[in-house]
Amino acid sequence: MTKRGKLLVFAPLAILAMLFFAFLGGEIVKLLWNWLLPDLFGWRTITFWQALGLLVLCRILFGGFGGHRSVRSNVGRRMRERMHEKWEGMTPEEREKFRDAMRDRWGFVPPTREEKAQ
Repeated sequence: MTKRGKLLVFAPLAILAMLFFAFLGGEIVKLLWNWLLPDLFGWRTITFWQALGLLVLCRILFGGFGGHRSVRSNVGRRMRERMHEKWEGMTPEEREKFRDAMRDRWGFVPPTREEKAQ
């Protein structure tokens, strides 16, 4: 089967799968909302379309749309790498000074290599 033939087979299946998961997500949000919020807070029940809109809004505000790694997810990794490089370049006296500064500022001391090994 050629690439074009595979595309013609899988494209409609992918569209159906996306529609199914959108329907399932909207239905789950509607059921959970209508089960919990009217009894807990006295809020009105919502329709499927309102639930689907709420799901899309939450994905935009909090989750993105997936399929790619966020730049923000790499920030922590890059910061750890840079701190590791700085730490490796420090003398034992500079490391002790750094630990003291962390203890004074945050009440926390980074573990030494020996403490990590235990």
